[in-house]
Amino acid sequence: MRTIKRIHKAQYNPIDDLITYSPLPSRSLNHLDPFLFLNHHGPQDYPPENNGLPFGPHPHRGMETVTFIIDGDIAHKDSSGHESVITAGGVQWMTAGSGLIHCENSSREFLEHGGKMEILQLWINLPAKLKMTNPKYTGLQKEQIPEIKINGESGNLNLISGIWDGTRGAFETLTDIFLCSVYAGSNAKIELPAPRNHTVFFYVVRGNIKIENTSMEALHLLEFKNDGESVSFETETDCIILFGHAKPFNEPIVAYGPFVMNTDEEIDQAYNDYRQGKFGSWVD
Repeated sequence: MRTIKRIHKAQYNPIDDLITYSPLPSRSLNHLDPFLFLNHHGPQDYPPENNGLPFGPHPHRGMETVTFIIDGDIAHKDSSGHESVITAGGVQWMTAGSGLIHCENSSREFLEHGGKMEILQLWINLPAKLKMTNPKYTGLQKEQIPEIKINGESGNLNLISGIWDGTRGAFETLTDIFLCSVYAGSNAKIELPAPRNHTVFFYVVRGNIKIENTSMEALHLLEFKNDGESVSFETETDCIILFGHAKPFNEPIVAYGPFVMNTDEEIDQAYNDYRQGKFGSWVD
């Protein structure tokens, strides 16, 4: 079993009236190659006639975003012509690649009626050879994502990418990324694969768990040593865990604003290309 290297608590960084916690990067951890960034929005209740999510049109290049809708919904639109509304339990996977503009707002129905909202967005790096790949977007609803029973009937694993016991995840990926969300009841003992030399991503979204006789609550990111082939934990309450693993790229990372490249010169080029309209046109 892998052992814990360090535990990182998410920082509270609200965006307007949107409750937001930032587990990665933080004061104690810059990144977990190739996992770059995680924002945890909510949980919170929105009243009727609300302003919804505040993420208007903005560009990206050189990375991918994976968005998990726990509660509420998210309306996506981008300069490549993709539009969708993904609801609770669904996931969006966007490859920014060479560059695009997108916005992430709440649906018209959510703006009108309100409701519970909790959304997480994870940024995953692209290796240098794929940074300028063509942009791509896929949004899938809950029923389109494989749900696998684990630990008897006490847990469900929603398989986002990678393979679990012969079942392939919902999304085809450019790199070898295993990613899932785990929903487990209390008093469950769960073991998840973590191949040696892969970076592990483990974030407690909800609930309390115990690992290595250490109890921890939601809003904590666990950093593991590379000393085993799996991660094992026990649930003390009902829990949601975001879990993944991937082989690190071991390349220079230069991140500035919405762009993630390998050199300062490539960041400058990204801004120049954006200003020159090379990320596509935007029409509201």
